[in-house]
Amino acid sequence: MAKKPPPPSEDEIQRALAGEALPGDDQLDRRLRPESFGDFVGQDDLKRNLQLYIQAARARKEPLDHVLLSGPPGLGKTTLAGIIAREMGAGFRSTSGPALERPADLVGLLTGLEPGDVLFIDEIHRIGTVVEEYLYSAMDDFKIDVVIDKGPGARAIKIDLKPFTLVAATTREGLLTGPFRSRFGIPEKLAYYGPEDLVRIVRRSAGILGIEVDDAGAMELARRARGTPRVANRFLKRVRDVAEVRRAGTVTAEIAGEGLAMLGVDERGLDRMDRQILDALRKHGGGPIGLKTIAVTVGEEEDTIEEVYEPFLIQGGYVQKTPKGRRLGPAGYQVLGVKPPKEEPGLF
Repeated sequence: MAKKPPPPSEDEIQRALAGEALPGDDQLDRRLRPESFGDFVGQDDLKRNLQLYIQAARARKEPLDHVLLSGPPGLGKTTLAGIIAREMGAGFRSTSGPALERPADLVGLLTGLEPGDVLFIDEIHRIGTVVEEYLYSAMDDFKIDVVIDKGPGARAIKIDLKPFTLVAATTREGLLTGPFRSRFGIPEKLAYYGPEDLVRIVRRSAGILGIEVDDAGAMELARRARGTPRVANRFLKRVRDVAEVRRAGTVTAEIAGEGLAMLGVDERGLDRMDRQILDALRKHGGGPIGLKTIAVTVGEEEDTIEEVYEPFLIQGGYVQKTPKGRRLGPAGYQVLGVKPPKEEPGLF
């Protein structure tokens, strides 16, 4: 019988709850990742569609059409890409948009694919224009033109590729060009999860990690997880640390609340950065102000605010995105305990 590792120290808990990963977190993340549609909780319509398309492609003995998965971070796009490859019985290669800086980077990947392989590109919206254009012929005809030499002696060589499936993930579908989007025969959007699905995810993850969670504890984690499985699993791992050090044994609503309070997560699921963003808007009269102004005020990158924080804040009514900039929404004013400006009653 394997020896159970000692519980983390108080110092390790404080570092973890401050956002630092504990040893072994990467391995835990891989263990928690579903490997089949049966294990993947939620997104039922999307799963039904993908299963049908995969079944049809396998019956024709053809690669699956190219897939575009869009939605906020942490909803399972990377996991779905791996499941697609396994369901197709295909090899799986992965990279990201920022990693493909030159056409040569893409050519090396494409020429190394075997028939039917799945190539997963995360953050596809950050791929360079030149590299994107190379992908067009690769996706359409499974061919790619490579330019040899430079100047007057330059010549193009057409390389035949083995048929493959490109699965791309993006948090910013609007940044993709029309011609690029149209090359994905299967565009699917992932939505935020409801509390019931997140409770199922928490329970599944708790079973894998050997954590005891009661009904109230699971619901407390789920309702504060911002509709995001990745956040729910992160909360579970950190709250487990609190339960072990407190010798609680079971994650209850009280233990979950204590751990989430240490993370700076309030009853609504808002963390410190969320509240800083709302406070920045308050300091500027509720807005509208530009994203750059918010980023400078809170000391965070614009892309991070727009891709990670804003989707949840906008959906929850905490922030409104207008042509003139961001402004506080009704829920934002409520969180801050201030009233909307009297001169703009029609806005709310």
